[in-house]
Amino acid sequence: MKSFFVAATGQNVGKTTTCLGLVSGLKKRHKSVGFIKPVGQEHIETETGQHVDKDVLLFKSHFKLQDPYEEMSPVLFPRGFTRDYLDGRVDHRELIQKIAHSFEAIRKRNAVTVSEGTGHTGVGSIVDLNNAQVAAMLKTPVLLVASGGLGSSFDELTLNYIACEKYGAKVAGVILNRVLDDKREMILDYVPKALARWKVPLLGCIPYTPFLSTPTMSDFEILFQTKMLSGNENRLRHFQNIRLVAGSVEMYRSQILPNQLIITPAGREDIILATLTRVWDLKISHPDEDLELGLILTGKTPPKDSIIEHIRKSKMPMIYAPLSSFVAMKMINSYTSKFRKDDKLKIEEAVKVVEKHIDFERLEKAIQH
Repeated sequence: MKSFFVAATGQNVGKTTTCLGLVSGLKKRHKSVGFIKPVGQEHIETETGQHVDKDVLLFKSHFKLQDPYEEMSPVLFPRGFTRDYLDGRVDHRELIQKIAHSFEAIRKRNAVTVSEGTGHTGVGSIVDLNNAQVAAMLKTPVLLVASGGLGSSFDELTLNYIACEKYGAKVAGVILNRVLDDKREMILDYVPKALARWKVPLLGCIPYTPFLSTPTMSDFEILFQTKMLSGNENRLRHFQNIRLVAGSVEMYRSQILPNQLIITPAGREDIILATLTRVWDLKISHPDEDLELGLILTGKTPPKDSIIEHIRKSKMPMIYAPLSSFVAMKMINSYTSKFRKDDKLKIEEAVKVVEKHIDFERLEKAIQH
């Protein structure tokens, strides 16, 4: 009945990505693997009306885990929770008991239990339930996930290692994520030397995979707080490149590439029609092929109903965002997409990449000490 706690050195470092590969690899080595998110922030309502952390929904669905939702996601921080806690309206002992009971129940049923934290080790400190505190309370060793690098990555690891030390949580290993190919050999050589002062092993060096950071049209719905007006069946489409179109339609026609997200004002009907023409020309000549394009229409004036209807017939995913194309592009460039349980392509890619680059034998030895 082994267990460990996965925390990251910061937000959007790749903790959930890493956990997907860890759970997949462990399931191939053990008869049962449990998963728990002791403290959750972003939650989703299930079909039965339960509120659970979004990652719990993802892991339970993808890996067909048998433990109940209420144990896998024992504590949630809804909006206003922090203020309620500081005002004395939340019983801290009750939260601890709930986490401890859920963890123990899952641990007893499974050969290995993976606990996923929330952000870096300090997240949750304001309510006395940060990741280091929870890991120490559950007596589980910690795996720290950091961005692939040397100096800056070790600086971030140090801050989180010190937090774990303060609360008595043992750091059992480090996993580096998004490691660039041209730095891989250097990192594999020098990071273990840096970690030697803590007697902590490097358990994984996961390569940077651009596809795992690629948003879908469904992500853009959330980003722009809108709904798709067309192509709902292609809401999980990913794009190799994003193109802001503001120039001449003649130039645009010569540069329409497959798997491209096009951002243009809703008033540029010449651009929209040129896109549709290219889509239909391909459908006529090669019925089984698809350019796999997407549209984000911008501007204060929404697209005409007749234009929307033409786009719907092509089944091209399209949303309208009532802001400028420049602002839309800026928002997209700073946006980090999250995993969704129905985005099978991204989940499977994460599992394949991470699992291949984790030293599971070394991991098992590390969490036993």
